[in-house]
Amino acid sequence: MTSIAIVGAGPQLGLAIARTFGSHGFDVALVSRNRDKLDELVGTLTAEGIPAAAFPADVLDRGALTQALKDAATRFGGIDVLEYSPVGTIGSTTLTTPTATQPSDVQHEMEFQLYGAIAATRAVLPAMREAGAGTLLFTTGAGSIDPVPQVGNVNAAAAALRNWVLNLHKELDGTGVQAAHVGIDVSIGMSVVPGFPTAQPEEISPVYWDLHTTRRDQAELVFSR
Repeated sequence: MTSIAIVGAGPQLGLAIARTFGSHGFDVALVSRNRDKLDELVGTLTAEGIPAAAFPADVLDRGALTQALKDAATRFGGIDVLEYSPVGTIGSTTLTTPTATQPSDVQHEMEFQLYGAIAATRAVLPAMREAGAGTLLFTTGAGSIDPVPQVGNVNAAAAALRNWVLNLHKELDGTGVQAAHVGIDVSIGMSVVPGFPTAQPEEISPVYWDLHTTRRDQAELVFSR
């Protein structure tokens, strides 16, 4: 069997990615902070015939995140794909423009986005390298590529994550392990900014499957309208 671990699993994009991979025979490990919400997602996937299990952990707690991924690997016999897209950034931090940003305004975002991604990668990459196969996928908003002043501190951390992933892709070239960044340049589900383009999560999730299967040479894909 093959498995995917989704870090930051939620009822929109995370669930859609789980369904996309689950429809191709993948077991699904769901990782996020809230046990009750994870259990709801597991129930939804199980009812659809997709084997899934919950592994609660906060990405800010490196030890808990590492243990959750190790537990998932034990449960499913390994992790073939890691998808990292922790949610809640906009709601859990004060947004600052570049000129108003202080180091502390970026620090939380760095912990949440970049450092959590690094910890998750370190938990699964050794086994992938040993096997000579695996996929590491990381998600940010498109502000990591084309930043917006109103969310300067968030964009700075997202850009750091994107830079690290593109570099990781280069380092892993030829090892059989794919690392790639997905930039999402739409609002998912419904627009939070009048006039900003939207897309349903089911329209976005095939991008992840493509990076795992037919586009393994690509370091980045941007979903936009």
